[in-house]
Amino acid sequence: MSIERGFDVAFTARLAASEKQIQQAYRPIVGVHKWFARRPGSLFRALMLAEFAAEPLAEAYWKGHAFPERSIADPFMGGGSSVFEANRMGFRVAACDVNPMAWWVVRQELAPLDRAALESAAEAVAARVEAQVDELYRSRCRSCGGQARVKYFLWVKRQRCGGCGEDLDLFPGYRVAKNDRHTHFVLHCPACRKLVQFASLPGRDASVVCPECSARFAWARGVASRSRYSCGCGHVGRYPDDTARDAPPRHRLFGMELHCAACRPQHRGRFFATVEAEDLARYETAEKRLAQRADLLLPESEIPQGDETRRLHRWGYRRWKELFNDRQLLSLGLLLREIRALEEPELRRALATVFSDFLRYQNLLCRYDPYALKCQDVFAVHGFPVGLLPCENNVLGIPGVGAGGFRHFAEKYVRAKAWCEQPWETTRDSGGEGGRSRRVATPGERVAARFVSRPQQLSSERAVLLRCDSFEALRIPPGSIDAVFTDPPYFDNVQYAELMDFCFAWLKLALGEEIPELSGVDTRSDRELVGNQTAGRGLGHFAAGLSRVFSAAARALRRGGPFVFTYHHNQPAAYAPLVVAILDAGLTCTATLPAPAEMTASLHIHGTRSSVVDSVFVCRHPEGEVKPLRCGPASLRCWLERDREALAAGGVRASPGDLRCLALGHLARLVVRNLASDWSAGAKIETKLERALAALEVYRRRCRVD
Repeated sequence: MSIERGFDVAFTARLAASEKQIQQAYRPIVGVHKWFARRPGSLFRALMLAEFAAEPLAEAYWKGHAFPERSIADPFMGGGSSVFEANRMGFRVAACDVNPMAWWVVRQELAPLDRAALESAAEAVAARVEAQVDELYRSRCRSCGGQARVKYFLWVKRQRCGGCGEDLDLFPGYRVAKNDRHTHFVLHCPACRKLVQFASLPGRDASVVCPECSARFAWARGVASRSRYSCGCGHVGRYPDDTARDAPPRHRLFGMELHCAACRPQHRGRFFATVEAEDLARYETAEKRLAQRADLLLPESEIPQGDETRRLHRWGYRRWKELFNDRQLLSLGLLLREIRALEEPELRRALATVFSDFLRYQNLLCRYDPYALKCQDVFAVHGFPVGLLPCENNVLGIPGVGAGGFRHFAEKYVRAKAWCEQPWETTRDSGGEGGRSRRVATPGERVAARFVSRPQQLSSERAVLLRCDSFEALRIPPGSIDAVFTDPPYFDNVQYAELMDFCFAWLKLALGEEIPELSGVDTRSDRELVGNQTAGRGLGHFAAGLSRVFSAAARALRRGGPFVFTYHHNQPAAYAPLVVAILDAGLTCTATLPAPAEMTASLHIHGTRSSVVDSVFVCRHPEGEVKPLRCGPASLRCWLERDREALAAGGVRASPGDLRCLALGHLARLVVRNLASDWSAGAKIETKLERALAALEVYRRRCRVD
């Protein structure tokens, strides 16, 4: 078999599209730690089996497999989808990434672990911290008057009016919660500052009357919108203003969502509550306790300049710890201290990883989702959104209630490791969306690496050579790798290092003294292949780096072995570095295949008309002369129609944006084939890139790709 003949697009599309809608349910292993833009594990499993299995993909996919004599490399492992899929089927693996967080995430995915010991250690750590901070996450139940736990604290940013000098709450609107998952709409009254409830609301341009103070206010229009505020004094100004940028923004606690175990059985809806004096006093207690705890390790490191972090600097954030309030810093500092004190190395490392991951829900960049009624992940949009209404989560989490607490993330880690021990696939009995899902065991497979330190040790069973480095540094012997499967950076789509520094600033406090790779200032590297304006990295930097890595991986690849990678970008110029890298590596492109890559409802692309489909590039060392391909509008339409039909057969409807990206993938394959005969890998990168760009533009115009 080979991928070109054996890859079933429709079969894989159905699997991959379902997986991307709720990836942790299909591949619990991704719950070890957040990584960005993970490709579906089902896609890489299908690609590997299409190449190495001796039976049709639709049959081979559901069976257990072992390929102990085969080796696979991934020079851009990122979150490790290709790595754990290969290890699961017994392949020997050589993989690397220059980002230390990527390296650590993949190591933790592959590392064996005693699940029972982890559960016990996690609860013991949580209990010790809870004994010190539990009272800070309590409030009076507004129904029965007893003690309730706080699920979420609701805050609003404040700014001094440039006209009257009074402090102003920067509410963009006053709706806190919708009535989809609660009995009523919940609003914040700007007059009496109480949370009030309405069975229904008038149109967005209408006003409501507060049932508490009788004030009339426009519920959908606050004082802040699009970086401008309108004060009651008549002054209109900007936020954040120049003076506000000298320090982090100030906040006011205005509401909470509670959980009362006593009232819950007979209570309808959620427990929303206005803040009372005792609630403010609890926060002041947290402030005082934090000031007295000089022994706690907190992320004092500066937030570097960057394409994504410039938004933080605009708001006055200069150090990572400023993204957390004092109650969060106190609780997180105590939790980190308990984790560092664990004696068993693997348990300490596992819980430090849990800690690093759950920070996504424990910071002042999180917001409260008024529809889902829960805290939103800071990285839901693959950036650093600075919202006006931060949501503070319960740090340890309430068992069986809510999400985003330490206990919840420890449970998620345990589920990930359970899947590693006995992985399974998910199918639907009826074969359709309405069918009942069913787990299919894959006997004999497991995710468990035997880590090695040198390429010569890759001959042993289940060996994994994992390195925080560029692939050239691995020095893999020529022709010793059977296949390359990877998901390289998509030029400037995601600033991986800038985002992961948020977690790294804390993780290095936990493990930097024992793990050299986690001891650096941040995760950024000159070798990172991501377009970045702040760092001055453009298309030339990306092309040169991609060429070096592709060439090193191609040298390690045996003759005839596949070099497979996924890619999509909506700008034609972003495909030129691929052309340069493939040709410099001495490869030719034998196929470009479509495959679902993103969840259609992902917040970071929702409403942008971005593509959710990748082109899968299949490349190999040419056996002889590479024959050019002729292509015009009719040929491209034929290729795209074939892709569209195959995706549709798998239940995936290709959008115009999807088809445009697939068209650019086909044009890149075309250009690779047609430039091969007189390509000079030794030419200057600027010359090669210019030639690739020119050829792509010629075929884009000829084939009428808008």
